Amino acid sequence: MEPTRRSLIVGGAATLAAASIPALARAPAHAFTPGALWPDDRGVHINAHGGGLLRQGDRWYWFGEHKTAGEGGNVAQVGVHVYSSANLYDWRDDGIALAVSDDPKSDIVRGCVIERPKVLRDPVSGRFVMWFHLELKGRGYAAARAGVAVADRVTGPYRFLRSGRVDPGQWPVNATDADKADTDSHLVRDRPGGQMARDMTLFVDADGTAWHVYASEENRTLQAARLRSDLTAHDGRYWRLLPGGANEAPAIFRARGRYYMITSGLTGWAPNPARSFVADRIEGPWTSLGNPVRGTPEQVATTFGGQSTFVLPLPDKTGRERFVFMADIWRPKNAIDGRYVWLPIEWEGDRPILRWRDRWTLEDT
Repeated sequence: MEPTRRSLIVGGAATLAAASIPALARAPAHAFTPGALWPDDRGVHINAHGGGLLRQGDRWYWFGEHKTAGEGGNVAQVGVHVYSSANLYDWRDDGIALAVSDDPKSDIVRGCVIERPKVLRDPVSGRFVMWFHLELKGRGYAAARAGVAVADRVTGPYRFLRSGRVDPGQWPVNATDADKADTDSHLVRDRPGGQMARDMTLFVDADGTAWHVYASEENRTLQAARLRSDLTAHDGRYWRLLPGGANEAPAIFRARGRYYMITSGLTGWAPNPARSFVADRIEGPWTSLGNPVRGTPEQVATTFGGQSTFVLPLPDKTGRERFVFMADIWRPKNAIDGRYVWLPIEWEGDRPILRWRDRWTLEDT
């Protein structure tokens, strides 16, 4: 009998993981345990870092960076991993959604950097579209590109389309005359070839408009670019958010009729204090709400050791809004050992806040 794609790819991925992290006892989870090893259906620690979730039918799909052992695991040796779950606690390994290439001419050749993959579904064609931050092999973080891939099935395989910078030759919609005249700025420097795109997320507004939000201008300014209706390219309009604020790792959600964003500062792999912001429109202006973390001084200073990647909206059966904050604890010396911090978002008035919980369930929110 011919082996299935899942048995070939997942088997190889499990072998890579097992080389660094021993198999774990596997029983139904029934709860979240932030920061702990999180075994999949095969007893292997989930390997989906910097990820995001997509709901399709009665299952959630978790896409993230597949890491390997050691410091070399911080570059893409395998690709983007996907898992699925019916309850958010217990995850099935569905294999590699987007595989790196062995073609040295490919932008996603093995050894490139693929970070923060997010997936949306085009409601017209039914295709699934993945966006990610891409750095070309051997160039460090100089390329600062956005990559795009598509698939007919949510779990893939995804076909790489292209990579590039954002909206070459275009000014931001909200650029001022002073912005355009500042010839020493990264905005002006990069305009001919397109804006830099590093840490990123995707967000779909209530009217169906899809947004690509990313760290740009050497990570000094966030930008938000609208996607075309087929989700595979930008439509030529983008806005600068929080200019000069030095934010990365944006995670956006809409609650109580407003838009909220949680970000981090710029300290590489090391954790730092989270930041939160609110706006009436994605385009801004955005207003600071301060650090959303409540806890010990260390927890406040390090965001529980993690960095934001996604906020999962999770309305209950009555329609009440609930949100799950997702973050990564990076382990750059042994990339595959990175951990996940999922916590419920609470509220202090109109401010979203985060408190540590050793163990919690969706019923607790």
